[in-house]
Amino acid sequence: MLKKLEPIVIKFEEVKQKLSDPSITSNIEEYTKLSKEYKDLEDVKKIYDRYKNVLENIEANKEIIKTETDPEFKDMAKSDLGDLNKELDSLEEEVKVLLIPKDPEDGKDVMLEIRGGTGGDEASIFAGDLYNMYLSYCEKKGFSTELISSTEGSKGGYKEVVLNVKGKNVYGTLKYESGVHRVQRVPKTESQGRVHTSAASVAVLPEVDEVDVNINPADLKIDTYRASGAGGQHVNKTESAVRITHLPTNTVVECQEGRSQLKNRVIAMGWLRTKLYDKALAEHNEKISADRKVLVSSGDRSAKIRTYNYPQGRVTDHRINLTLYHLDAIVGGDVDMVIDKLKMEDQTNKLAEMDGL
Repeated sequence: MLKKLEPIVIKFEEVKQKLSDPSITSNIEEYTKLSKEYKDLEDVKKIYDRYKNVLENIEANKEIIKTETDPEFKDMAKSDLGDLNKELDSLEEEVKVLLIPKDPEDGKDVMLEIRGGTGGDEASIFAGDLYNMYLSYCEKKGFSTELISSTEGSKGGYKEVVLNVKGKNVYGTLKYESGVHRVQRVPKTESQGRVHTSAASVAVLPEVDEVDVNINPADLKIDTYRASGAGGQHVNKTESAVRITHLPTNTVVECQEGRSQLKNRVIAMGWLRTKLYDKALAEHNEKISADRKVLVSSGDRSAKIRTYNYPQGRVTDHRINLTLYHLDAIVGGDVDMVIDKLKMEDQTNKLAEMDGL
């Protein structure tokens, strides 16, 4: 196992040396990139040192057991050896997880888009519930959120709402939420007490920089208009809202939440780059994964992934056949109850793939 870690540790030392180079420290873009790489590799270096130390202690205790004549000292060494072997087993499991190839997108911030689907007004209300659920979850995780665009439903909630989420490993955490979420309950709009089924779709897209996507300005149609909805009286006084259409792909994005047209334009361009990048990435992943088992993190966004059943107080994630009777807690923001299980399943699948190579 040490031999598998050694190339990564060598890389860590190389990056560490580069970070002390004046030519690198003066280049903010390169320095930021290397700093992030250093932080990722540092976890491997720490576990490498621990693993190496445990192996050395195991050998030392074996030598004591072999050569020591004092029975009490020998028994102490045997006891220590048992603890060290348990620690070694635990470390080997940690190393296996560290050796899983990382998704390069995991560390990126995201655009989180929620759309009401089938179910009319109730679908919009449910989309609003999901929006509040993710706001609470992001607050618990220490992620920052910014509302980018929203279209309110006629009876509450949202027909569509887009959030920008920033923080540590945001995409690596939220990517498991992409897909169709279904709700079963008696809607507020139902007068006869019947349970209805409605749905809303969630798309979690990794945010990208200008260098990741090349957009020709000639391919853009940019419109401005007066914003509507929540946000104060200013939204109706000036044409601060921005709509950008990418003509070759007919991709449309809007931003109307800010007071400044310029700020809304910058945000909308970021949203457009993200959507175009996501489209290209989805096509690429489809090609390379056509003959492989689909993992939970790369499911079809049109697929039904989760059901929230209010009469029974349960949440079911259909990808891993997980059912939890903690609906109120999950809808209240404790989404890690589900995400942690999805991450574990994803890691198990990837480890099985690695063992099969």
